[in-house]
Amino acid sequence: MDRSKEIIRTSVIGIVANVFLASFKALVGLLAHSVAIVLDAVNNLTDVLSSVITIIGTKISVKPADREHPFGHGRVEYFTAIIIAAIVLTTGVTSLVESIKKVIHPTEPNYTTVTLIVIIAAILTKLVLGWYVRRQGKKLGSDALIASGADALFDAVITLATLISAGIMLIWNVSLDGYLGVLISLAIIRAGVEMLSSPINQLLGAQAPPDLIHQIKTEVMETEGVLGVFDIILHGYGPNLSIGSLHVSVPDTTSAHQIHQITRGISERMYARHHIIMTVGIYSVATGDNERAALQKQVVQTLMKQEHVEQVHGFFCYEGENRISVDVVPDMSVTNDKVFIETLQDALREVLPDRQVSIIVDHNYSE
Repeated sequence: MDRSKEIIRTSVIGIVANVFLASFKALVGLLAHSVAIVLDAVNNLTDVLSSVITIIGTKISVKPADREHPFGHGRVEYFTAIIIAAIVLTTGVTSLVESIKKVIHPTEPNYTTVTLIVIIAAILTKLVLGWYVRRQGKKLGSDALIASGADALFDAVITLATLISAGIMLIWNVSLDGYLGVLISLAIIRAGVEMLSSPINQLLGAQAPPDLIHQIKTEVMETEGVLGVFDIILHGYGPNLSIGSLHVSVPDTTSAHQIHQITRGISERMYARHHIIMTVGIYSVATGDNERAALQKQVVQTLMKQEHVEQVHGFFCYEGENRISVDVVPDMSVTNDKVFIETLQDALREVLPDRQVSIIVDHNYSE
């Protein structure tokens, strides 16, 4: 079963479980003439909304690319997760308001045997459902499922806290209902904010996972003729598609036909293994015992001795001109590119006074 079908199947299980729990509560509430239980049943029906949103979002996300969306609709999953996280936040805020009211005006709980049975059944069902949905979300890389699972777990925790506070009240005549509610509500609000961070960061252009970057570098370096991998940039378009670019360095003796073979091979492997549409650029590395190779070595060694320089690559000597260019990767402390470039150019002028040097600052976007 593919990823989208697994997400939909998990969401359907959530819907069935919530509908069953709501029906059970409604039946017991009507038989016991308990408005509270009936209202709690209605609350379970609203929990179905998270699963429905996940299903709709998943179905839209797998729609094929079209003229208006040439890279598909995968990013819809991010919006789905944001909506569900907003539901969790709303739950937390609502619970906080009600808990504060209980702190100000505490009420004595009034539970019957039927009520306790319903509460315990609800807690167990929500715990199992929340654990299952959240686990599936992590397994499938679905922020929406993770948020839905967390929503169910929070419902169980809120109900459990109510049950515990009721027990304390009945045994020791101490009311902790409101105070426990405030603590749990704050925890839910914090979790809701954390849930929002993942999909929002993806939409804003979050850094790619370090293990993926390391794997890409390792795989690209296995390509015959590649001397180095630089400037990896990835943009996510959903869990199943990314757009990216990178540069590889090759010997300056490499033919155009060989370069074509190298870049085509890398692009094909990146899509087959990682679903990345990868654009590959080329840096030429001077080889052999000649003036260009000696100049390249001198430039690289001089720049690597300077403060805040992490990497030097992309050296190029313009034929027939007294001009060279080179790419420099600074550390994260460098915030003023202009001053940084001037400092490096001053260092190069001391060893190459007759050369015009262009320095391109390549900020590290992947590590």
